[in-house]
Amino acid sequence: MIDRLPNAFSPLARAVLESLSEGVLIIGTDGEIAYANPAARAVLKEVDENEADGRAILPRLSRIGARIAPLWIGGTKLGEAVYLPVPDSEGRSTLAERERDAIVEMLQATGWKLTESARRLGISRTTLWRRLRTYGLERDSRGR
Repeated sequence: MIDRLPNAFSPLARAVLESLSEGVLIIGTDGEIAYANPAARAVLKEVDENEADGRAILPRLSRIGARIAPLWIGGTKLGEAVYLPVPDSEGRSTLAERERDAIVEMLQATGWKLTESARRLGISRTTLWRRLRTYGLERDSRGR
């Protein structure tokens, strides 16, 4: 496994990435795997431990629930960050899934009153709208 974190990352950023229980994989602009934290390495061993081409394994990672986001620092694109699910003791695999579940539960508790839900969650209405869009939640779906 290649372990070369882009130079734009500080030692603190590396320490934070290493400590996350969620798998974090960084694919450079060249398509190669530039970095994988310990949790991501464990997931990659199950998928294909010898694969160094990050773009080639993205479809397999997507099937197991990976989320992919562009990775920018300032105006420079460093590649893509891939967040890999690592099951925890509650059966929920990622922080994002736990966040989505909390939002859905609050929306159901408030009868989908967005202002009240945002207030109880301690976030702005704008942030709640962004999360709804990110997680594909709509008022009519009521937490599908």
